Amino acid sequence: MVNTTRTRIARLRTLTIAGIATTGAAAAALTLMPTTAQAAEATQVKASTTATSAGRHTAGGSSSHYANNLDGWIKQSLEIMKAKGIPGSYEGLKRNIMRESGGNPTAQNNWDVNAQKGTPSKGLLQVIDPTFNAYHVAGTAHSTTDPVANITAAANYAAHRYGSIDNVNSAY
Repeated sequence: MVNTTRTRIARLRTLTIAGIATTGAAAAALTLMPTTAQAAEATQVKASTTATSAGRHTAGGSSSHYANNLDGWIKQSLEIMKAKGIPGSYEGLKRNIMRESGGNPTAQNNWDVNAQKGTPSKGLLQVIDPTFNAYHVAGTAHSTTDPVANITAAANYAAHRYGSIDNVNSAY
């Protein structure tokens, strides 16, 4: 009974902090740097890509067009994730994006432990450069702040670490 109460209180604190982080965009985001073992296990799947007329890439040569907004970035990332076998849902991605950056693709955390070590968390899902580089998905831009690349790399990381971005309910 005591452990259950403590667990509930700890979970409530976590949810409260997550809620505060949403209002502060990336203020409370904390992205962990992968260990050497985690980086080594990241799969770098390769598939041919084709640039759309808008200059963005899609997986498997698709020529679908996406809106240049949060909805479009999530949908484009989901298409790439599906082609690469990376699990995740629209709802899971959007929930985590809103908590981590408030939907701002240029959000940058300049105060947490990662920033203090010289690697600030960046983009929609607040990814640090070493994590982005380890989990970057071929066919997306090689830029941490590119919305589709950021979403897809973060989902790839979450899949390796937690099984899916859908399983992430706090800073990861």
